[in-house]
Amino acid sequence: VDSSVAALILKNKGYRIIGAFMKNFSDTKNKLTGECHWIDDYKMAQKIAAHLEIPLIKLDFEKEYKKYVIDPMFKAYAQGLTPNPDIACNTIIKFPLLWREAHKLKADYIATGHYARIKKKNKEFELHQGVDKTKDQSYFLHELTKEDLKHTLFPIGNLTKKQVREIAKKHKFPNWNKQGSRGVCFIGNIPMKSFLEQRLKTKQGDVLNEKGEIIGTHKGAHYYTIGERVGSHKGIEIIKGTEAQKRFFIAEKNNKKNTITVVPENHLLLKKKEFYVQNMHWIDKSKNKLEAKVRIRHLGELIPATLIKQKNKWQVKLKKPINSPAPGQSAVFYKGTNLICGGIVSI
Repeated sequence: VDSSVAALILKNKGYRIIGAFMKNFSDTKNKLTGECHWIDDYKMAQKIAAHLEIPLIKLDFEKEYKKYVIDPMFKAYAQGLTPNPDIACNTIIKFPLLWREAHKLKADYIATGHYARIKKKNKEFELHQGVDKTKDQSYFLHELTKEDLKHTLFPIGNLTKKQVREIAKKHKFPNWNKQGSRGVCFIGNIPMKSFLEQRLKTKQGDVLNEKGEIIGTHKGAHYYTIGERVGSHKGIEIIKGTEAQKRFFIAEKNNKKNTITVVPENHLLLKKKEFYVQNMHWIDKSKNKLEAKVRIRHLGELIPATLIKQKNKWQVKLKKPINSPAPGQSAVFYKGTNLICGGIVSI
């Protein structure tokens, strides 16, 4: 519904629109119809294109998506990291490949239904959070460049999700109340552990408490994320007794020994006042020191922080402790609504 309304807005402004459907993953199927999920989505895209009276092209990037997003994701998890495939999907697939196809068609811009905004200031382009703070997607876009922003439009960045649905309903879009996409980009709402099990084998290991004592078992350290809540539905079993009554969270994990250390909620081991970031990408001009607010997950709390360059890494010092950031996650930095830079949390 987001990209549908984005197309409507641009058409009403006088732009000539070409709808583009991206087929990136075909391994998941609709349990009712038995068809690949992308077929259902393509049928809806055809209905919207007909409704808007615009052409629709189908682009097949499945080969690139598996090679540059899915395969590296499995590799990172196998190494004990927690990558964010949605960010890689935008950086490597969506924006460069859409622009390549747009260029072939002599289009001037690409437009998407992201809840984010692009502002031009002193001939420079800035990426800002979307107006709807409950839907803001700028976090996933932090690896875009100023060149990307020059030829990109986010038509719904100034709207809330409620307003978008109201517009879609008013114009009788068949998808006005369709549930938004969830889960991994283009794959769908499948539990990450279930998806990882397709390639990463289960490997039973020990669950330890903060004293190093064995208090349970798990199915493989590579499946889990630091800060994640423990549960039997995730393959983590705590030995029955007083320990089993607590709400546990993962504080540490050791991929080599295949162990995870768990502690009760709000334990000191879960809290960090500093961490390190590498592979820093700047949309704004690069600096050696930055005072900004940081978030370590999509829609996570924005925490005042100081970012300081130290050789090949950046040190992040926080004004207050946060739950442990997991290596492989992205830390993204803002000045007000303006996204300045972002990088990967390192070990």
